[in-house]
Amino acid sequence: MPSLRDMRARIQSVKNTQQITRAMKMVSAAKLRRAQEQIVSMRPYAQRLLQIISDVALTQRMEHPLFMNNNEAVSKKALFIVMTSDRGLCGGFNSSVCRFTENFINENRSKYEKMDFIFIGKKGADYFRRRKVQAKRVMLNLAREISYVMAEDLAQTCMTEFSTGDYDEVKLIYNEFKSVISQKLTVEKLLPIDLSKGALADAGDVKFPFSKDLIFEPSPREIIDELLVQHFAMQVYRGLSESVAAEHAARMTAMENATKNAKEMISKMTLVYNKVRQASITKELIEICSGAEAVNSV
Repeated sequence: MPSLRDMRARIQSVKNTQQITRAMKMVSAAKLRRAQEQIVSMRPYAQRLLQIISDVALTQRMEHPLFMNNNEAVSKKALFIVMTSDRGLCGGFNSSVCRFTENFINENRSKYEKMDFIFIGKKGADYFRRRKVQAKRVMLNLAREISYVMAEDLAQTCMTEFSTGDYDEVKLIYNEFKSVISQKLTVEKLLPIDLSKGALADAGDVKFPFSKDLIFEPSPREIIDELLVQHFAMQVYRGLSESVAAEHAARMTAMENATKNAKEMISKMTLVYNKVRQASITKELIEICSGAEAVNSV
């Protein structure tokens, strides 16, 4: 049985930990609020941008190297962009992405001739470095340095390497923010672009909002090229923002659970402490009474 001094020290230690977890929860809640507002305002623009690209391309019967071709061969060379966080204490946020990616590598090692990985976030990079998975590129300090410029640079690199034939497809693997208590593991194909996902379809028939006789200035190809640059940069930036928002939500939930667990531990330890203290007092009283009786009997 531990001494009363040891139990008091342990209770105080748990109280200090509880204060830390409570503070971390409040910080994550404040950051999540800003990240959630950014995500909500960003999603409609990203979806509308893809729709405009699809509408112009389908109306003008355009072909582009970045568009998906129904007759193209099965992808053999793939680039995967894996998004995790730089810090832990966020529940299963990082482990779900890492385990999924690891299982995917093991299951498709023979399917692909070439699989390269770009790891965004320290946790994912460290996880796969320990498993001897060579990273093509590692990007850290995601929570501090996330910006549209960084996303645009990464998107431009992917577009260039896809256009030159280095890769047949580019995919994003990240946690999509759904709600404070829910994050969805998402595998999103970034390249080649599937026009059917952005086109207005009704019962299998595509509706063309632009007239086929409409004159574009500049040319439709120039418009598509410019919009594609913005589209891919926005998709990467949206993925980064989704991952950051999901990280804050996961950390806030984890710290809330940790705070509740600490409260329960303090309650149980205090009860044990009081029992031990009461037993000690009772023992001392018995000893005093026994001594008094021994003196009186003499």
